[in-house]
Amino acid sequence: MTITESNVTIMVKDMDKSVSFYESIGFTLKNRWGNHYAQITAPGIIIGLHPGKKNEATDSADNISIGFTTDNFDEAKSLLSSLLINAKSRDEEGGQFLHFNDLDGTALYFIKPKW
Repeated sequence: MTITESNVTIMVKDMDKSVSFYESIGFTLKNRWGNHYAQITAPGIIIGLHPGKKNEATDSADNISIGFTTDNFDEAKSLLSSLLINAKSRDEEGGQFLHFNDLDGTALYFIKPKW
């Protein structure tokens, strides 16, 4: 068996808004099957967006965070600011972090590692 591709799937409330959000922070729409499923990509990762059931809580986002390595922390910070996305920055031994959330509360972060 050969694994040819992997992805993380996030349950979302609004497919159109979620796709637009991820595109605004640099992802590319790879595939979309109406409002049933979409794949968005960035270097090294594919994220699947799947609508949650109407009565299903999508607030389980606390169980996941997805990080994206960047070579320009200031540019990432400016991008989020220009999109009016609230972000919290922190600097620690491992690098500079910019924590923010998508429209459904999924924890995301940009990191400029110190290694």
